[in-house]
Amino acid sequence: MVTSGSAPAWSCSGGKRLFDLCIATSLMLVSLPVMVVAALVVKCASRGPALFRQGRVGKDGRIFQVLKFRTMVYGKRNVGPGVTQLGDPRIFPAGRWLRKWKLDELPQFFNVVCGDMSLVGPRPDLPGYMASLSEEQREILSLRPGITGAATLQFRHEEHLLAQIPAEELTQFYTSHLLPEKIGIELAYARDANLFSDIKILLRTVATILP
Repeated sequence: MVTSGSAPAWSCSGGKRLFDLCIATSLMLVSLPVMVVAALVVKCASRGPALFRQGRVGKDGRIFQVLKFRTMVYGKRNVGPGVTQLGDPRIFPAGRWLRKWKLDELPQFFNVVCGDMSLVGPRPDLPGYMASLSEEQREILSLRPGITGAATLQFRHEEHLLAQIPAEELTQFYTSHLLPEKIGIELAYARDANLFSDIKILLRTVATILP
């Protein structure tokens, strides 16, 4: 576990939850007009619902529905791998724009407010991928998944990396190489995390999005 002694580490503390709740609620209210526009863009650009829901593995292995604005052609998400490569044909043009500016992730503020996610933590993954974890790697399930995190920043160009992998090898490459590396990064971060390191991660995330 990521706790030590009798006092919980920041990553599992009530203080982190309070910080998440305050910041996520504020950001959700501020970004509401942007979310309305993003939803209209999706509806106008592609047939199907504006929101995309998908079961992901959360804290303690509980499955929850992660929320995003849909960026793929309706019905195509279930055709092909669960990860995306640069130039993935399933993503419609307006969806690429939403992904570029990370606007597709805005609905996850609702996930944070509901307690399914944190602002900073490991990205939530599909149950099929998490089923392959070793006992040691399953320590990651003691953490709430996050909108951004240490591994998210390090692999912010993941689609470019995956573009070098043949489509038929994507799942194997992700589960045997990329996912374990991400887990190692997130566990190392969580053991020494604190309020200020989370704020630093959030600021770095904003800096990577802005031109």
